[in-house]
Amino acid sequence: MKEKQQIQVVTAIIFNKNNEILLASRPKSKSFADFWEFPGGKVETGETPFAALQRELDEETGLHIKKAQYWQTLTVERENAIIQVNFWRVAYGEWQGELQARENQQFAWQNPKNITVTPILPSNQPILEALGAKQTTKQYIYSQTTSKYKK
Repeated sequence: MKEKQQIQVVTAIIFNKNNEILLASRPKSKSFADFWEFPGGKVETGETPFAALQRELDEETGLHIKKAQYWQTLTVERENAIIQVNFWRVAYGEWQGELQARENQQFAWQNPKNITVTPILPSNQPILEALGAKQTTKQYIYSQTTSKYKK
């Protein structure tokens, strides 16, 4: 049996001055296109998680992360990989810049207790709930055949 690939991912929970959180839609070119998620991406070999967070946010959103606090890790197991998603909290004042849709994605500032964008990437749901959100999505089932979530 082949060992599953281990993937480290960093994700930012960015707060604005109104204590809203930033969500981004996944680009059409990526798996789970049009699902909403916290911005972030893969940690590259030799890169620290914080450096990866800074690089990914700059590449995807144009925001510059000055400081972030590690919050928690969520493990997502797929057929061929185990993904460790490391969530970092970025308070207002710990980032600078103007949002730029560098991957042709959409952005939405959301009240963590009242998320209005859907669908939410299922792996982000527990984090939203930990931030005080009610259940924001219907139950989705992951299809290994199509590599997509379906209702």
